[in-house]
Amino acid sequence: MRPQSGGRPPMGRPGKPAGESTDHGQQKKKMPTQFVNFVFFKVDPAWRRLSREEQETGKQEFASVVEEYREQGMMVNSYSMVGIRSDADFMLWRISKKVEVFQEMMTKLLHTGLGKYLEITYSYLSFTKRSMYVDKMDPEHQNPRVYIIPGMKKYLFVYPFIKTRDWYQLSYPTRQGMMDEHIQVGSKYPSVKLNTTYSFGIDDHEFVVAFETDEITDFSLLVQELRESEASRYTLRDVPMFTCIHHSQVMDALNTL
Repeated sequence: MRPQSGGRPPMGRPGKPAGESTDHGQQKKKMPTQFVNFVFFKVDPAWRRLSREEQETGKQEFASVVEEYREQGMMVNSYSMVGIRSDADFMLWRISKKVEVFQEMMTKLLHTGLGKYLEITYSYLSFTKRSMYVDKMDPEHQNPRVYIIPGMKKYLFVYPFIKTRDWYQLSYPTRQGMMDEHIQVGSKYPSVKLNTTYSFGIDDHEFVVAFETDEITDFSLLVQELRESEASRYTLRDVPMFTCIHHSQVMDALNTL
């Protein structure tokens, strides 16, 4: 599969002639935009020299803030990377209708007993929207990308993603053709759930992708096979890559520190 030599199609919705209406007088139900934040923390070694009592108090204060915002409607999932990466110990996957709530919550977290010993080593901001590419194998597949409900699997793999400028110069049919191959490869690994979010203009990258699975090797085999796809030639950057272990209770994640 090679890029077609023709130019871009007329401006308008991909796959539709310019000016052609797509609603046919019917209003589709619009799902609310979700803002997504993956924030990674590294614990100062001085934390581990505190007494057990001080550590427990600090963790309880941190967990209480998390629960406060969960009760207000924010989705918060906790993950540990202790013993897996050297630059991050745990991560919170937060989903909210407003970006400002992320800031408000983080201010409170950093003023807890544990928060005073934390460094934010990575933080990725993105949001959900419908993909412009059609999943021909499962046309309803785009719906979960508009509204994410995470945290169902044991492992999470997260990385920011940037495509080359050449990718965006290709015609839409050419890109759709490459994505058809990409989707077909993904369908061979049903145990792996993909969550794609978008960061154009609001962070240093273009996408943040998060894969959930109970089988680490399934994800690794999927990534290896995708490296051979045509679309892979247009990847500019897809690191750092984080392997995260899910803990349904934030205290369980904090207890790994």
